[in-house]
Amino acid sequence: MLDTVGAEMQVVNKSERAISLEANGLVVLTPDQGQEASSEILPINFDGLAKAVKKGDTIFIGQYLFTGSETTSVWLEVSEVKGQDVVCIIKNTATLAGSLFTLHASQIHIDLPTLTEKDKEVISTWGVKNKIDFLSLSYTRHAKDVRQAREFLSKLGDLSQTQIFAKIENVEGLTHFDEILQEADGIILSRGNLGIDLPPEKVFLFQKSALYKCNMAGKPAVLTRVVDSMTDNLRPTRAEATDVANAVLDGSDAILLGAETLRGLYPIETISTVGRICSEAEKVFNQDLYFKRTVKYVGEPMTHLESIASSAVRAAIKVKASIIICFTSSGRAARLIAKYRPTMPVLSVVIPRLKTNQLKWSFSGAFEARQSLIVRGLFPMLADPRHPAESTSATNESILKVALDHGKSLGVIKSHDRVVVCQKLGDASVVKIIELED
Repeated sequence: MLDTVGAEMQVVNKSERAISLEANGLVVLTPDQGQEASSEILPINFDGLAKAVKKGDTIFIGQYLFTGSETTSVWLEVSEVKGQDVVCIIKNTATLAGSLFTLHASQIHIDLPTLTEKDKEVISTWGVKNKIDFLSLSYTRHAKDVRQAREFLSKLGDLSQTQIFAKIENVEGLTHFDEILQEADGIILSRGNLGIDLPPEKVFLFQKSALYKCNMAGKPAVLTRVVDSMTDNLRPTRAEATDVANAVLDGSDAILLGAETLRGLYPIETISTVGRICSEAEKVFNQDLYFKRTVKYVGEPMTHLESIASSAVRAAIKVKASIIICFTSSGRAARLIAKYRPTMPVLSVVIPRLKTNQLKWSFSGAFEARQSLIVRGLFPMLADPRHPAESTSATNESILKVALDHGKSLGVIKSHDRVVVCQKLGDASVVKIIELED
């Protein structure tokens, strides 16, 4: 995943000396980057701030982001606008350390492009070289931001398959959430920025509502900023541990760690702690209620694919299957099954497709298999390309055996288990139940 910088305002501290700011003092934000950053003046990379803000507006500054810690990030209130400079009252005593600080103006439209020239350069060099699976589009504010990014990726060969995850970081993105969700392949709720753009008492409501909408649309939802305190501590706070569990219960597909693993003291412990909490929460997730709610939301008449996906899950629940195996070439069918959050794992067997541009032959499938990893409950495996996706029963039997063996090696299938298989035969989609022998 490549994360863009996007419409981010930054304070430039060329000397990299720590800057101390005292509560109730004044500090000037200026677009003149020739100035040296100090306790009195902070040069920024955006010359439109003075036009965007007014007296009384709130601005936050911190390394990477305003953390909420009262000593490493600062909360400012705009006192007056003088030409291109913005004079602010400092609301808390803090020390800013590092060469770059992020500046966030609360609930204010910032006239910067969502995909900057620098972003485009990094995507077309590093992104192309590493065949990125996902583009995390920072500060997505409108559906057209996603469309423009997709158009840019479509011209970069392999990256035409890259999925775009819209990062919702401010009220503007939330206001246009429904149309952004339609365009994007997934959503990242960037709670660090959201948490300062929204009043604290509103954050939980938007989180629950956004996760619900993603779940019903069958698109992955990713949550950030869950165990901030583990940046410096071995254990999360009780509130953070509960927050991680609630993210799972509310339906999030993945959790994205930031400061905790980027500059934290305990990155490995953080990952294992969050993993354990997720695992416990998954055990008590009310799958039955979720399944009924999703079927009701989809309504009738269902599309052909929705009907097959929900039937496969219903059959697997009724016969207490240990796994659902889905043969797919695009990964879409398997994602649809996972949308109904079955209690058992979904093994997505991605069948590569052979394609040619007259000069050389290549297989597609690796992108689709890797991208499925972000979907909750989905375990992809890439099949042997010699097995076509829609084929004779003989090749299907051999590929099913490979899938079953893979399931056994993972420890999710044992002898005498029941397995639900979903596959295409010609133009028809088939759901079958297999009882395994020894």
